[in-house]
Amino acid sequence: MSPIRFTHALVRSPSPSVVDGLRAIDGPDPDFDCFVAEHGEYCLALERAGLAVEMMAELPAFADAVFVEDAALCIGNHAVVLRPGAPSRAGEADAIQLDLSSRFRTMETVADGCVDGGDILVTASEIIVGRSARTNSAGVMALAAAARPSGMPLRSVDTPVDVLHLKTDCAIIDEGTIFSTRRLAASGCFEEYNVILCPDGEEPAANLIRVNDVVIMRTGFPETTALLESNGYQVDLVQADEAALVDGGLSCMSLRCAW
Repeated sequence: MSPIRFTHALVRSPSPSVVDGLRAIDGPDPDFDCFVAEHGEYCLALERAGLAVEMMAELPAFADAVFVEDAALCIGNHAVVLRPGAPSRAGEADAIQLDLSSRFRTMETVADGCVDGGDILVTASEIIVGRSARTNSAGVMALAAAARPSGMPLRSVDTPVDVLHLKTDCAIIDEGTIFSTRRLAASGCFEEYNVILCPDGEEPAANLIRVNDVVIMRTGFPETTALLESNGYQVDLVQADEAALVDGGLSCMSLRCAW
């Protein structure tokens, strides 16, 4: 069973500045036209999963603004404006407040430290936050206060030092099951859950999303696809190679909401 039934997705059109997006390791720039095409296919996958996709305005001044999940957290009718850890992304939080205030019943703001949405995993029973290079202890404490109206308990864990974000290496795929890389699962942070381990060598596939009755994941990882399907999950494959060049993945390109 899906942990949360979603009705809408908020996305932001990629701007040409995305080719200058942040990345942990120097590499080729994404091709903007290809990025736009892949983003369009991603939105179609969200619609196939039953969501109404709402497009927010481009933010050309912010190269990473297409990765909307890092700037906000949405739980039911409550939204939290986050505080991204990369200095170049600070203005994204201010920009997204208007988008959220018109759509959510309540909204709070993280006012201290730093916390990226990529480090927040919402399950059916709790909010798990990974401390990382982009999320610190002060940010976790501020998030706990800002998320309190949602009624969900919050638990913090340590993200392995070589992993950018918690959700780089994991995803919730049903009420009691987490799909995780071996290196993250070895930390013991998911002891209360059933864990399906990502096949060795296909670790980038772990950044997938469960959207209602469908698991949406990147193309190019046949062992992961076969593993999920053998466990009874319906898989929808989308290409996201351009986003990966700037450390982006499927979870961070949308805010999945349940209004």
